[in-house]
Amino acid sequence: MSQIPLAGRLAVFLLALAAAGPALAQTASVRGFVTDAADGQPLIGANVVLQAVGPDGSAAGGVRGAATDTDGFYAVVGLAPGRYAVRASSVGYEALVDTLALAAGVRALDLALIERAGELEGATVSGDREGGSADLDAGLQRIRAADVQGIPAPDVSGDLANYLVSLSGVVTSGDRGGQLFIRGGEPTQNQVFLDGIPIFQPFHVLGFYSAFPADLLQTADLYAGGYDAGFGGQLSSVLDVSARTGNLRRFVATASAAPFVAAASVEGPLVRDRVSAVVSARVSTVEAIAARYVSADLPFAFGDVFAKLYYTPSATSRLSATGLRTWDRGGIGDPEAPIASGTRAEEVRYQNTAAGLRYLLLPSDVPFLASVHLSYSALDTELGPRDPADAEEEARLTRRSGIARFDGTFDLTYLLRFGGLRTGGFLRTTLLGSEIGGLFQNVSTEDEQVTEAGFYAQPEFRSGGFRVSPGVRVTTLPQLGQAFVEPRLRAAFETGPHRVSVAAGLYNQPIVGVSDRRDPTSVFTAYTIAPDGQTPRASHVIGGYRLRAADWAELSVEAFAKTMDDLSVAEFTAVPRLTTTLLPASGRARGLDLRAEARRAGAQILLNYGLSSVEYTTENLRNELLFGEETFVFRPGHDRRHQATVVASVPVAGFTVAARFQYGSGLPYSRALGFDQFLLPDGAPDVYGDPGTPRVLYERPFNGLLPAYHRLDVTVERVFPFRTASLTVQAGLLNAYDRANLFAYDLFTLRRVDQLPVVPTLGLRLETR
Repeated sequence: MSQIPLAGRLAVFLLALAAAGPALAQTASVRGFVTDAADGQPLIGANVVLQAVGPDGSAAGGVRGAATDTDGFYAVVGLAPGRYAVRASSVGYEALVDTLALAAGVRALDLALIERAGELEGATVSGDREGGSADLDAGLQRIRAADVQGIPAPDVSGDLANYLVSLSGVVTSGDRGGQLFIRGGEPTQNQVFLDGIPIFQPFHVLGFYSAFPADLLQTADLYAGGYDAGFGGQLSSVLDVSARTGNLRRFVATASAAPFVAAASVEGPLVRDRVSAVVSARVSTVEAIAARYVSADLPFAFGDVFAKLYYTPSATSRLSATGLRTWDRGGIGDPEAPIASGTRAEEVRYQNTAAGLRYLLLPSDVPFLASVHLSYSALDTELGPRDPADAEEEARLTRRSGIARFDGTFDLTYLLRFGGLRTGGFLRTTLLGSEIGGLFQNVSTEDEQVTEAGFYAQPEFRSGGFRVSPGVRVTTLPQLGQAFVEPRLRAAFETGPHRVSVAAGLYNQPIVGVSDRRDPTSVFTAYTIAPDGQTPRASHVIGGYRLRAADWAELSVEAFAKTMDDLSVAEFTAVPRLTTTLLPASGRARGLDLRAEARRAGAQILLNYGLSSVEYTTENLRNELLFGEETFVFRPGHDRRHQATVVASVPVAGFTVAARFQYGSGLPYSRALGFDQFLLPDGAPDVYGDPGTPRVLYERPFNGLLPAYHRLDVTVERVFPFRTASLTVQAGLLNAYDRANLFAYDLFTLRRVDQLPVVPTLGLRLETR
């Protein structure tokens, strides 16, 4: 019943919107796409401003404008018919100025901007560039390729994952494992999209890499919470990635090689100005190159293939098709542990398969934007012995899990003078299956199929520097007899250099991923319907302030709070290597992010600090036997209280020198009191011949802290231009002062597994012009 007032307000808004139709017909609107004149690709964040002018060309009215979205689309609506001066601008491009006469109705106006003379493609830092890590808007940060390329990395081309781990509020499992915890949430509580296609495991097993290299990145919107009604089905965060559309005017090819990965890509027009294609492939070189001069076990292999086709059937429509394939193989555990210890080295293998189709349409007579997405995505995961003795042992010990989803969505955006309305609907079917050998005792291992349907509405009202966007998302799961109504809210007030923003919402996640977090090296996840029908739910509240102190410097502070209910955590026992029962739990996360960024004369410095606290609570009768009380409160293994990052980049004599220093306080872990052996009571025990199973005698779980993490990465890069190509050479050091950062400590063998030691890197990248 508490949701009725919000639904009522939305209904009133929709009726008012319908009544506004005749009035809009008497006004003028301008809309279109802004592109790069050299390659035809959309320009994001370009500003289009219109001002009424009199017969003598002087200003005769107020200024109205809009910024382009990820498609390069803009719309200025509700104008009085007449003559207007038009100005289009974007950072790094010459401003385009023109005049036009507007009659009542919709006027299509596509604009192409010319790159400013002297702007180099590699010059990623400019004083008036929008975005950056300090430009937060209630949990939302827009990431561009230039941001990613400015972070020191072992690959000369850069990768989105390497940028994300530099942000406060993002905790990583380390150099190995490929898992991110965002503001207290689990990795499977993050929702990741590529061109609208859900990707279930987008990060490679080596933590520097994801399925999104910087070369393919157009933009990535990271909602660290508080995301609007257009997204749903996950508790923690949304990462919405858009890939580049490809050059519509000429062919461009790139090739690069580094100690960890080699890559190649090609893009260009299949039909000039109408059809373009992008194809990219990467393959790891860790075992062939890096492992030869690093004194550490590096059993990693991974790769990905990406393709995108882009078509402009007409001035009012766009069509794109995207495909992705990734594969990973990585060793975990102790490769030298004896079999009897129960810690024999295992290997995780997973692969993503994803494809999607998107159609964008602009009706000719109304200020309206429509898009349709169709997609398929699947993830298959295996966990088994790294070096099995035989096929029978491999089959017996290997666990498997799979998830696949067919997704259809439509989104409608109606543009109004005072704001607009975004609405849409979705229909998705998710297929689940697993063979987990009883790892989670109360998780179904049968093949399951779940269908979800729903709709959302998110109006936006603007007045001066104030904007508010209430929304609601409704989801039904007929097979499970469940339905969710999730209200959302985003608002901001901006005046001069100041911006205050807030966001809040309710979220549910009926399809969950479960893993055994008692084991810090666990990277195996089983996807299932929420155990015992208890759908996890969360509430988010975020408030932030951003100060643009100068056109080259920004500061921001943001506080967040999340509450989570009906989570699933592993029951604490003395035998972490055997099967476990999942227990219901609740959680809370609180934190504060401080960020600062300065860009001046080709140099930049980024400062990020995050303070957070995460707690889980379980209630179970066994807790009283183990801990003396039925209610048990603990810090999960990803609760990093303090983390800080400093990134600096400066041009020196034609070179770009960059450095990144990261610090993270110690993560919780479970300390041991001692060890023993026990015999399972499943018959008459052979007390003389059976040595039993190793067991750890724990203190209270997660009552200890691992050592703090800190590391310095340094790179030096130079671009050598030629007539038809350019060569980029990058040299660097990962973990420059050879800090022995702990990845995991094996309590059975008292052996530690460290993250990467000092690693010298040399990368080459060749790009045709």
